[in-house]
Amino acid sequence: MQIRPERATDAAAIHALTREAFANAPHRDGTEQDVIDALRAAGALSVSLVAEEADELIGHVALSPVTLSDGSRGWYGLGPISVAPTQQGRGVGSALMRAALAALQERGAAGCVLLGDPAYYGRFGFRADPRLRLPGVPAEYFQTVLLQGEWPDADVRYHGAFGG
Repeated sequence: MQIRPERATDAAAIHALTREAFANAPHRDGTEQDVIDALRAAGALSVSLVAEEADELIGHVALSPVTLSDGSRGWYGLGPISVAPTQQGRGVGSALMRAALAALQERGAAGCVLLGDPAYYGRFGFRADPRLRLPGVPAEYFQTVLLQGEWPDADVRYHGAFGG
C-alpha cells in the first residue's frame, strides 16, 4: 500500500470510494462524497491523501481549514476519511490518519479537529477538550489534537461545504 497526494484524475474514484465506504455507516448523512467535491471546488481541500494498492484507490482522507471564533489560525478539520469496505481492518485508516497528521505538521498547523469515535481516534492523540467546541454536537465526539502553540478557547466552524 502506498499513500500519496490526490491527483486531478483521482476525483471520480475518490467520490465513488467515499460513497461506498459510507453506504452502511451508522452515522452517515449520505453527503460525504459531495462534501469532498465541494471542498475541492472551493479550493478548500487543503490536504487530500489517497491509499493505493495495485493501482486501485482503497482509502482517502480529507483535511480542510476550520474557523475558530477567537481568531486562532492554522486549525484544520479532518474528514471525511474513507476506507473501501473490502479493505477495512487492514490498517488503511490508521496509515491515512498518521499521514494526514504528518502533512499538517509539515504545514506548521496549530491543530486538528474531527467528529468521530473517541475509542478509535484517541490512539492518534485526539481527545475532547472543553476549550474547543462545535455547537450542537455532543462534546465527547468532537475531538482535537494540538500540534503546536497554545490551546485556544473557541467555537469551531467547518467550511460551508459541510452544510453547516
